Amino acid sequence: MTEDEILRPTRRTVTAAGVTAVAAGGLAGPFASRATAAPRQAAAGEAPFVVPALRAWQAGAGEFRLTPAARVVAEGGDRRLLRLARTVRDELEETTGVRTRTPVSDHGRRPRHGEIRLVLDDSAHHPPAGERYRAEGYRLTATRDHLRLEAPAYAGVYHATRSLLQILTGSGARTVPAGEAVDWPDYPRRGFMLDVGRRYFTPAFLRDVIRLLGWFKFNDFQIHLNDNEIQPPGGDWSNAQSAFRLASDAPRWAGLTARDGSYDRATWDSFEDLAEQCAVRLTPEFDAPAHSRAFVSHRPDIGLDGGNSDHLDLGNPAATAYMKDLFSHFTPWFRSPVVHFGADEYGGPVEHYHAYFDAMAAHLKQLGKRPAAWGSLSRLGGTAEGYDRDVRVYSWNNGWYGPQALKKDGFEFVNINDATLYIVPFADYYHGQGLDGRYLYEQWAPHVFPDGQSVTPLDPALRGAMFAVWNDLVHEDYTERDVYGLVDKTLGVLARRMWHADDSGPDYDTFQRGVASLGLGPGLELLGADERP
Repeated sequence: MTEDEILRPTRRTVTAAGVTAVAAGGLAGPFASRATAAPRQAAAGEAPFVVPALRAWQAGAGEFRLTPAARVVAEGGDRRLLRLARTVRDELEETTGVRTRTPVSDHGRRPRHGEIRLVLDDSAHHPPAGERYRAEGYRLTATRDHLRLEAPAYAGVYHATRSLLQILTGSGARTVPAGEAVDWPDYPRRGFMLDVGRRYFTPAFLRDVIRLLGWFKFNDFQIHLNDNEIQPPGGDWSNAQSAFRLASDAPRWAGLTARDGSYDRATWDSFEDLAEQCAVRLTPEFDAPAHSRAFVSHRPDIGLDGGNSDHLDLGNPAATAYMKDLFSHFTPWFRSPVVHFGADEYGGPVEHYHAYFDAMAAHLKQLGKRPAAWGSLSRLGGTAEGYDRDVRVYSWNNGWYGPQALKKDGFEFVNINDATLYIVPFADYYHGQGLDGRYLYEQWAPHVFPDGQSVTPLDPALRGAMFAVWNDLVHEDYTERDVYGLVDKTLGVLARRMWHADDSGPDYDTFQRGVASLGLGPGLELLGADERP
């Protein structure tokens, strides 16, 4: 997959925020009707219900009926498509109860009766969508006789299979209405971030998250791999919770890995393998120079205040050297073109921070990665002059570095605004009971930021949006399934709004009933239909 594509109540102290909603624009397509959603089988001529909603739909006559005589066919010699064809066969059985014939690969012969053809054609295009169609768009054509799922890139074919499975799930009749859908996203990044530094999540749960993101056509899963308790008990950081979640057998990293749960290379590879299959990018994050208690515990000499801190002492060259070595060691694990190096909420001298920021950005580029970081420059002081503009900035708080300042300073950025998109499970701040789904559905879009900071829809500097779970309450008694329950409340809403933030479709309550009718998708290890709250 290519790359195209104030203190914190921030996580530390809570700030109030209003929201300015700006109507989202859309790209028009040459089709007869806009897709609309309903939690029932679509009426004749109406687009079938999927999440996110189909961009455009032109109805045909009749319907395709799935039977045991059907077969998934991977057109051409692409091994990824044949693997996907085999997966889809299993998913069709899980979703509908119909066991179809063994998938095969062929080279473009005329479709036969009952075939579901997966087609990867890098020459396919759709001019109204441009690059977004080439990266992730698809065309799904249904006739009485066969289905054709075609896209210029693997991600688009995968998205088409999710739409197909959702149509079959929602119809309850093992049928697909005849017609043609053309679909693509507005923004290249649509994702979710999970803080595993403050709370361990099992590998099976993380793999289920990847599957859920793929089911709803998200394409980015950021894993925040280190962090610590916000305040040290009694002022003693040696007693504070902290963790780094990757496990290496290299002697120099002995003692760094968390004892209450970690991911070794084989486990991480299982995440990467699944993410690749699900057209999801796995974005790793090591957060420093703040939020770095795990690193300071491992090497007290690189910490502020003689090591009684969760901040690196950036006046000590050994601290930057340590982080460079850490990234050099683990970056070969990472298949994402983007690696996130944190860089938020540092309390040391701004000149030290600036030097660290640029040094880490340069180091990651030398390792072949696009660097990403949390937006912090407005609050840290100084100006953006001299900072590496190749860093993709995550705009998490207007006071720390809002979208208008980022645009002015020439950065590309992602909307992950805390006032709207942060969950701290069961806290009395940051949506402790889950995000505000009705607001997100009725008023929000990726270009919308609070306090008059919204940018123009489809602004070239805006790369998309993400939402996040921060496990600030390290001593609170809750489970990974509880976290899933909070995320699930708005997963469908966010999928729809991040994909294409138009204002068509049903009212919020009707939409949510439709989302519930689709279930959670096939292949889950821990979660299932009975897990939906």
